[in-house]
Amino acid sequence: YFWQYDCSKIIGNVDFCVTFYQDKKEIYEQESLLWAEAKTGSSDVYKSIAQLVLTIGKARTFDKHLPPAMLGAFDSEKIAFVPYSDIHEIFYQSDFNWNVTPSNYDTKEFKQIHKKVSEIIDEKALLFEYESDEKELIKFIKTNFVLGKFGITKTQIDKNNFITIYNKWLQSVKPTIDVNRDVDKKSGIIAGDLDLADLLSYEDETLKEKLFVLLRKDHYELDRKFDEMGLFSSKTTTFNDGQRAHNQFWNKYERPPREEYWDYIVERRDLLVPQDVRERKGSFFTPQIWVELSQKYIADVLGKDWQDEYYVWDCAAGTGNLLTGLTNKYNIWASTLDKQDVEVMKDRIKNGANLLESHVFQFDFLNDDFEKLPEPLFEIINNPKKRKKLVIYINPPYAEATSARKVTGTGDNRPGVAKLHAVNKLYKAKIGNASNEIFALFMARIYEKCPFSILAQFSTLKLVQGANFKKFRKFFLAKFLKGFVVMSNTFDNVKGKFAIGFTIWDLSKKEKISKIQCDVYEKSNMLLGKKSFYGNLPKSINNWLVNYYLNSNKLIVGTLSTRGNDFQNQQYIYLAYKIINNVHDTKVNINYANLIPICVYFSVRYCIKGTWLNNRDQFLYPNDSWEKDKEFQKDCLTFALFHGKNRISSKEGTNHWIPFTEQEVDAKEKFESNFMSNFIKGKINNNTIEPNDKPSIFEKPESSEEQSSKASPLVFSSEAEAVFDAGRELWRYYHSQPDCNANASLYDIREYFQGRSASGRMNSTSKDERYTQLIAKLRKKFNFLAKKIEVKVYEHGFLKE
Repeated sequence: YFWQYDCSKIIGNVDFCVTFYQDKKEIYEQESLLWAEAKTGSSDVYKSIAQLVLTIGKARTFDKHLPPAMLGAFDSEKIAFVPYSDIHEIFYQSDFNWNVTPSNYDTKEFKQIHKKVSEIIDEKALLFEYESDEKELIKFIKTNFVLGKFGITKTQIDKNNFITIYNKWLQSVKPTIDVNRDVDKKSGIIAGDLDLADLLSYEDETLKEKLFVLLRKDHYELDRKFDEMGLFSSKTTTFNDGQRAHNQFWNKYERPPREEYWDYIVERRDLLVPQDVRERKGSFFTPQIWVELSQKYIADVLGKDWQDEYYVWDCAAGTGNLLTGLTNKYNIWASTLDKQDVEVMKDRIKNGANLLESHVFQFDFLNDDFEKLPEPLFEIINNPKKRKKLVIYINPPYAEATSARKVTGTGDNRPGVAKLHAVNKLYKAKIGNASNEIFALFMARIYEKCPFSILAQFSTLKLVQGANFKKFRKFFLAKFLKGFVVMSNTFDNVKGKFAIGFTIWDLSKKEKISKIQCDVYEKSNMLLGKKSFYGNLPKSINNWLVNYYLNSNKLIVGTLSTRGNDFQNQQYIYLAYKIINNVHDTKVNINYANLIPICVYFSVRYCIKGTWLNNRDQFLYPNDSWEKDKEFQKDCLTFALFHGKNRISSKEGTNHWIPFTEQEVDAKEKFESNFMSNFIKGKINNNTIEPNDKPSIFEKPESSEEQSSKASPLVFSSEAEAVFDAGRELWRYYHSQPDCNANASLYDIREYFQGRSASGRMNSTSKDERYTQLIAKLRKKFNFLAKKIEVKVYEHGFLKE
């Protein structure tokens, strides 16, 4: 951390000294920046700095050398600083015995200094953990360790770092505040409200009175309201460590941030809401770039004057950012589950937000009776003519109403999920398993309570293509008007990479959702093209796979493990002998009879890379045309033999997947099994198959009785042959190694050259240059083959374009 400074200077008995480098000997004494006590392992910085003070005081080092800007202490985990100007008075105490041993923590002198130093440290110390505070430490040194520097430069707080600071606050300060785990369930206050009270304060006094929590020197004031008698009341909470951690933490940062950031930080309170609560309440802050684009799409559908002709209700408003940019405040309503968010919106109104206070209200859309709505909005919903002019404009939660871990007995329900269970049960009969999705519950209630309105919403595309939404699509009949899709990670609080769509629906026109086409945008708002999403799809590819389950276990050469029917489950598909037991996976044994169909299945699932855009696309029951396409089948066999997810290993059993003979690869020993090379050469005869096995999709000989029991040799396409050629070179190189295993699979060969990390994962690279060249060549040829198979995937109906 101090590589730019001179740390070689020895000053008295001080362990560590930091100064500037000097090109030549100066006339005047070199200025010190830091004197510090050093400890190994983990230490108590209070005791370390007290020891340093005794060391300096005993030798009166400050009389012989110019004192530094700071004193400090560090060990293998952390470093702490104290401005020398805040501690120098200790050295001039009268009637103090400085002749004690500084490292003896039991003397009364040490205890006296320790008490004095602790008081200063609690208020002034700057403590940095190397692991978690590295960036702040580097910045602190850079800004404070300068020649002639007076005082401390603290980290400025802005809209880019206040979330990072909050996460550190959660670890350092939150545990020292006397509040329960949920802070205050009745008032809805979250830990983030306490952080905001700290952040927007000066000298420990909160400056923004409209916050839900205020910092008042040594305590917080919360749940402020007028009681039934009209008298103002509030609750208070204090610190359980005398505010020590609080002072140490905020000494690193300059409070408050510049006033121009205040409104933004308060408005983004949603980012301080715990993930589970945020998912349940729908606090998904919509990026302004997509807010603006969504309003353009609404204008394209409803006309440029739509804001004067239509009413708008955001019933999952959060802090109301989705409504930013709308101009006619008299036609806009905003409701949210969280009353604190209501107050944020009202505070924003006072600072210029284009909303009416009377149109902003707390409302649990999934549970509250509509009679609780403001009278003007209630009248619009119940007026057949006016409700046709109502636009429900929302970005509802994308989380599930129940936790899958709870269903399997391995987790807990999310907070507030009891109410969601009630709504889930109410709509279960109507929309099936889609009722587990909160956004689907919003759609169902809107469909029932606000008929004939326009629904404009952000959501995943499960509503169109999700397997669990089949019943939902029979219930929700509406005309798709227009929409676009963007990548999920452009939204602050959404995990994973998948498509989030903004879709506009006319609920007055009852149409089945069979296909919708949306524009596709990248994160910079550039239009990439269009993408179709399908509703009423044929049976899935896993329904097709059932046709090739084996009835016998004769000569099982491997097992296919698979899960789901879409790209998001791609990573769970692999070939191996030993399959990890998982209740969500399907396992299919492989032998001669079903080898080709299994390889077709495997190749279809992997030849196209999963992306955020195709993440939820469903693989389908194919047309019969694939059965006659022998070249396609052989390409798929080649693909499955050389793909990285073919984890067949000779360590787990006899390797039946070596596609070459011993002579082709100059093997040192005979292989235990020549099944695959014999299969390729047509040497597997009918005696290998049991009578009950389903027939193989395989070429039969055209003539000759003596050959009638054998299949014809496989003739591969040029793309497949190129893969075999590259693979053969790799096998030969492996078999030239003195310690090679004659029966090694491609997986074993990769492991041999690439090795594994300490965690057990196979490394992605190898130090062997020749291997690196050969595997790169194989992958290049393999990718050409994958592109060829991709065309056939759509042609044979395994996917819809």
